[in-house]
Amino acid sequence: MEEEDDDALEQNPSAFCSPFAVFLQIQGCVICLLLALGWLMAAYVRNREVKRIKNSVKAGNSFAFLYQDMDELEHSRQAKLPRVSVIMPLKGFGEHNLHNWRSQITSLYGGPLEFLFVVESTEDPAYHAVSRLLSMYQIGAEKIHKDTKYVLFLDDDVRLHPGTVGALTAEMEKNPEIFIQTGYPLDLPSGTLGSYCIYEYHMPCSMGFATGGRTFFLWGGCMMMHADDFRQDRYGVVTGLRDGGYSDDMTLASLAGAHKRLITSPPVAVFPHPLASDLSFGRYWNYLRKQTFVLESYISNVNWIMNKVLFAVHCYLSWGFVAPYVMAVIHITSALRIYIKGYHHLQDTTVASGGMSLVILLAICTFIELLSMWNLTRREVTLCNLLSPEAPRLSLAPYNWGLIFIAMLVDNFLYPISAFRSHFSQSINWSGIRYHLRNGKVFKIERRNDMVPAKTDLGGKHLYGKKGAPQKASFLSSLGRNFAHWRQPKKFDV
Repeated sequence: MEEEDDDALEQNPSAFCSPFAVFLQIQGCVICLLLALGWLMAAYVRNREVKRIKNSVKAGNSFAFLYQDMDELEHSRQAKLPRVSVIMPLKGFGEHNLHNWRSQITSLYGGPLEFLFVVESTEDPAYHAVSRLLSMYQIGAEKIHKDTKYVLFLDDDVRLHPGTVGALTAEMEKNPEIFIQTGYPLDLPSGTLGSYCIYEYHMPCSMGFATGGRTFFLWGGCMMMHADDFRQDRYGVVTGLRDGGYSDDMTLASLAGAHKRLITSPPVAVFPHPLASDLSFGRYWNYLRKQTFVLESYISNVNWIMNKVLFAVHCYLSWGFVAPYVMAVIHITSALRIYIKGYHHLQDTTVASGGMSLVILLAICTFIELLSMWNLTRREVTLCNLLSPEAPRLSLAPYNWGLIFIAMLVDNFLYPISAFRSHFSQSINWSGIRYHLRNGKVFKIERRNDMVPAKTDLGGKHLYGKKGAPQKASFLSSLGRNFAHWRQPKKFDV
């Protein structure tokens, strides 16, 4: 059989240099260069902010990581800052949560600030962990303070900078037309292939958040909005999430697009996101399934069309990215076979030369792409270090760029498979809760102890205590109704 395959290749040595094959390989190079260009532009925005902070420090402003103008630190100005309520849903407790929560509740925002932590049950390990940090606790309904002007939604694995709340608030005050302000995480891989796949998955998305201003993208892990939009259910922000909503960021982004509202992402809104040290490949796959499942939810026909376009484009580009590398392996194998067996026919050498030229072109484009990714990561690491001078310094040293290249191939190969599986299953298990969709909305929620994973995907958080899973409603179905409310404490008992 092997000899027959060799004979077939010898009889048709140009099988992988046909016009269509060349098109696929050139297309892959173009995708690499487009990614490199996008990361280059994003790095420019981040680096501009790095230079601004450094120049301000040189000019004598030691608090440049908080404010561009030191006069903003005057008491008269701090006293006029609007009240902000920070809402953070909690589920499970992992190795990085305590550090993340401390970075949030110790914000250096000078105005009134309150925290509302959402928990499903006192049996959740997150409840006991966060109780160590907070001194006051009471259960209430819609406990946002009546004077709160802005609401900031955070994921519990977001690591804020001391000046994040102030920077977001300043932008909202400067431009009242802003509907939502958002940001994006900088993944800190733990060394496993799964963690690098997560990092690689997020990096292309990061381009849309490194605009320094207007964007069409929204990340649910950090969203600042006007409190009155929730009080009045303006544009359907509450009902859209409560009545069958699955994805908070996709739902709100759809509402923003439908009502032509402004979403912005300030250049300082990039947050260190350490990934679990034991993040396995299986947990990466679970996370990818959840991300592709989001495209199956929608709240309007326009939203449905947009999601399907994203589905098709992402799947096409993902496999379009992988295909040239598969063909490069074939070209290299064919060239080695011709060299070893000593074929000297003109057609053989011409085909081998043409194939290897495409391989070299792909290698150059891949190098440029990885260099651009490295440059953006370097800029964001530098920016995070400047914005959090009190925190342990981040470094590029732990990043393994060989594994990152492998992760690029693995993630892009698996994305379409995950997307199609999500499309045909119409259900997903998220941290032990199975959501079922019908016509783009959640119509059924299942809770069974046998569905509860040992840990969450990214943070490696333990989900439940000894008594098992709670039997209350999900966070999405109770958003805006039940909050566990703490005021910002002056002392912490850790």
